Amino acid sequence: MARTLVVKATAGADAPERCAQAFTVAATAAAAGVPVSLWLTGESAWFALPGRAATFTLPHSAPLPDLLEAVLAAGRVTVCTQCAARRGISESDLLPGVVIAGAAGFVEEALADDARALVY
Repeated sequence: MARTLVVKATAGADAPERCAQAFTVAATAAAAGVPVSLWLTGESAWFALPGRAATFTLPHSAPLPDLLEAVLAAGRVTVCTQCAARRGISESDLLPGVVIAGAAGFVEEALADDARALVY
């Protein structure tokens, strides 16, 4: 069984390179057939809303909507419960396929025997 790659994005437009790295690693792993779980925390939580990823630009980086679409097509995308609440984001606001879950879910995924976690 392939290991699951759990990627936690902790930055958004406030730290664009760190944000793009998280999405790029997750999408690259998904494209390679690796099971991926991308967690959006802090300012990256905004990218779980329709149209928000399209507002992100970073020179020499793949478009964020394409990276997010690749992860959603082959893996899971989760928004941190507290991060969503602080931003007034509810499940009904999210892109199809994105869910909201808490820290216990992240810990469970990251500590699974078949998982490796990265935090950006």
